[in-house]
Amino acid sequence: MSERTSYVPGTPCWVDLGTPDIEASAQFYGSLFGWSVEEGENAGQTGGYRQATLRGKPVAGVMPLMQEGQPPAWSTYVSVADADATAAKVREAGGSALAEPMDVMDLGRMAIFADPTGAVFGIWQPGSFIGAEIVNEHGALTWNELNTRDTAGSKDFYAAVFGWTYENMEVEGVGTYTGLKVGENSVGGMLDISGRVPDEVPPMWLTYFAVEDTDATVAKLKELGGSVMMEPMDIVAGRFAVVSDPFGAVFAVIKPSPMEEGSS
Repeated sequence: MSERTSYVPGTPCWVDLGTPDIEASAQFYGSLFGWSVEEGENAGQTGGYRQATLRGKPVAGVMPLMQEGQPPAWSTYVSVADADATAAKVREAGGSALAEPMDVMDLGRMAIFADPTGAVFGIWQPGSFIGAEIVNEHGALTWNELNTRDTAGSKDFYAAVFGWTYENMEVEGVGTYTGLKVGENSVGGMLDISGRVPDEVPPMWLTYFAVEDTDATVAKLKELGGSVMMEPMDIVAGRFAVVSDPFGAVFAVIKPSPMEEGSS
């Protein structure tokens, strides 16, 4: 399903980018994915936050960095029915609040947390805004993946917060991969990055954008000043690569295999 009008609570529903240069980032992602990233009518009220759109529908957010030393990064937001109740669950499970629940005009209510390992994520209680209205097509969100060195602890934490259940699978070239589920629906993944990435790389939520051609997208990204962290490779889910934009914000691109397209 490409166009969305709602999200079941516990489902990642939105991603946004913190960047030191909104105009340059808008040009980069606009060229890479075909996004339009225009200044919104309420820019003064939202601290310069912008929505990136495809076909006039929101697919991601772009905002300036909020504090000194904040690294450019993509953030994942999970849809919830009650932001304040979820915040209480985060604290009870050992997480910490980086931004307490707050209203964003009539759009919804949000908060930002760190899980016990330090991986940062957000929550979104929808008001008039549900999150991404286009998913699973070129330039749109298609997957969210927790990269962690503590899968057991992470499973306990996120089950307590979102009620997720898990399905482990053995993937060639990857090893054990954990699927995140809400009921019978797959809503994301979890990967143990121990020994896969340098120790100084912190746990993080990795955003995947769907593309029509992974190799062509990576070539385009290089031309635009981006960098490649992991060259294109084939896995069961499709052909993917891990990359970063010119400011160092890391994300992944994937051409989903036919059986995976539209699965989230």
